Amino acid sequence: MPDENKPFDGPPLSLEEELAAARAEPEPGPDIKTVNEDLADGLNRCPKCGSTDVRLRGSTGMLVCLFCRHEWQESRVEEEFGLGEGIDDLQGTVIAGGAEEIDDDAGAVMTLKCGGCGAEVVVDTAHAMNARCHWCRHTLNIQQQTPNGAVPDAVLPFRLTHDEAVARIREFASKRRLFAHPRFKKEFVPENVLGVYLPYLVIDARAEATYAGTGEVQTRRWSEKHGDSSTTYYAADVFKVDRKVQFTVDDLTIEGAADRASNDESKTNNIVNTILPFDTKNAVKWNSSYLVGFTSEKRDLDVDDLQPVLQDQLLSIGRSQVEGSIAEFDRGVRWEQEGLDVGGSRWVSMYLPVWVYSYFQEDTKMLHYIAVNARTGETMGSVPVSQWRLVLAAMTVGTFLEGIAGVLLVAFS
Repeated sequence: MPDENKPFDGPPLSLEEELAAARAEPEPGPDIKTVNEDLADGLNRCPKCGSTDVRLRGSTGMLVCLFCRHEWQESRVEEEFGLGEGIDDLQGTVIAGGAEEIDDDAGAVMTLKCGGCGAEVVVDTAHAMNARCHWCRHTLNIQQQTPNGAVPDAVLPFRLTHDEAVARIREFASKRRLFAHPRFKKEFVPENVLGVYLPYLVIDARAEATYAGTGEVQTRRWSEKHGDSSTTYYAADVFKVDRKVQFTVDDLTIEGAADRASNDESKTNNIVNTILPFDTKNAVKWNSSYLVGFTSEKRDLDVDDLQPVLQDQLLSIGRSQVEGSIAEFDRGVRWEQEGLDVGGSRWVSMYLPVWVYSYFQEDTKMLHYIAVNARTGETMGSVPVSQWRLVLAAMTVGTFLEGIAGVLLVAFS
């Protein structure tokens, strides 16, 4: 029965027209193609001779065929997917193929669960049947497989070599040698550093943020004496402050593994966040040959899981954008309400390269890590400390300061 409330907007459709309309597919939404037609058989081949014996030459970031010695690099995803363009025009959530919901079926790419620390390590079984955990260096075997994450869209190749990473880690530890635990200094072997690709989601976004609060402008300041002490007071005019800012972000980087986002006090692997940023503009299209000789970690967070993280970071960026417009409030502004409208976002899954050194502190049961950004060389980490040395240093500094105070007291008395 026809809907009597529906406005009449033309002659009724014929049966053939109705069937054609029912069969018509809806217009496709925004799409980022990630399918490499050269990988139809699942193998990465040398474009010159077809060999699958391909490795990454770390010093140049190029792939090299060990059969014909041909060197090449996959195309940069910035140009391949047009990621540097159209941020101002983004609408809705655009998700690249590798950033889609995690798929348990990823062919030869398997995830192994470490029996030593519980970490999950990705192995491309086309090139290797075992691996070492990059967090605790435990040997993994193929029987410990767990569901795998999605294959990424892009990879940023290693630039720093193993020897360069060892030198960075040795320099980092030597600067903290004074307070380092004696056992750590005895057992420190930076050559055990492992190269690992860690999963991140790289995001372009267009947003509008609003902020409402109160700001204070100081009008007077004075002190009142109360016995041997005095108290300082101030008077200020209070104003209602509202700000709105529109902005875009390009290549915002958010980690895709829940383990590093957690606050597990038994390990310090979230130290990896301190070696950002990476030069993600130089990332290339995914090719599993870049993983040969390295381990990798699976992504276990989807876009929906990371939306709250994105919103927090966008609000933080927005606050920094309006900072220059509130300088007149010399007593500061307290934001009481914040709003965010994400007009559009684009998500790309990417592997980023890190050198990781791990050390297990037996007495505290804590895993310490030193991480090196394998592109920039930025190094940060955690070194076990000797508690008695810290106490001794604190006592020595305290005694020294007391001595200085005594000398000053005598000099001015």
